[in-house]
Amino acid sequence: MSDASVLVVEDEPSFAEALTVGLGREGFVVTVSSDGADALRRFDEIQPDIVLLDVMLPTLSGIDVCRAIRAKSSVPIIMVSAKGEELDTVVGLEVGADDYVTKPYRLRELIARMRAVMRRSDEAAAASSIEPARRAVAPVTIGDVTVDTDRHEVTVRNESVSLPLKEFDLLSLLVENAGRVMTRDMLIEMVWGADYYGDTKTLDVHIKRLRSKIESDPKKPTRIVTIRGLGYKYEDHTR
Repeated sequence: MSDASVLVVEDEPSFAEALTVGLGREGFVVTVSSDGADALRRFDEIQPDIVLLDVMLPTLSGIDVCRAIRAKSSVPIIMVSAKGEELDTVVGLEVGADDYVTKPYRLRELIARMRAVMRRSDEAAAASSIEPARRAVAPVTIGDVTVDTDRHEVTVRNESVSLPLKEFDLLSLLVENAGRVMTRDMLIEMVWGADYYGDTKTLDVHIKRLRSKIESDPKKPTRIVTIRGLGYKYEDHTR
């Protein structure tokens, strides 16, 4: 991945300068933007291989920038948030960010995450371009929840529910293994890949978002239940 281009959207000069130097040493071609509106212009100009996007920005927030980029591109996006900005992290993942890091972060860990999401993006693109013919997979219905992987559709109580890709993949995995405890490590590896370098908070955020969309009472989940110390299980109450 040498000479991969990265758009760094960061309004703090000290962070932007450190990233320019550090990422440059690792072979990245770095373009820096200090505000949201300019970031969208730069994105169209350079068509980067990955975007490193701060949440708090002048003129246009990182959330809005992420949403605008995702509407026209599947380029990997890593959000950067200050410690404690969990709400921004949740929204960032919901609108299509691939991963997030919190300040302060270690450059080595950041680069590992960048390479991991870029590698997964390349693998997904390659797979979609040479996808072999396969049998249709029947939709899975448990109670009033139906997951159709072929159509990438979810219905809950006969109403369509829109899910971002990772949330959809996670729900599909849980539903297909209904009644079985899925460990946290298992879910992360199967949804984010074995080379995922983030912490388990990303999984928790996605579970929280899923519960808000499919549970009657997200604060008292009866479908996606926590198995303390292990992971999660999708309960099949029809059995």
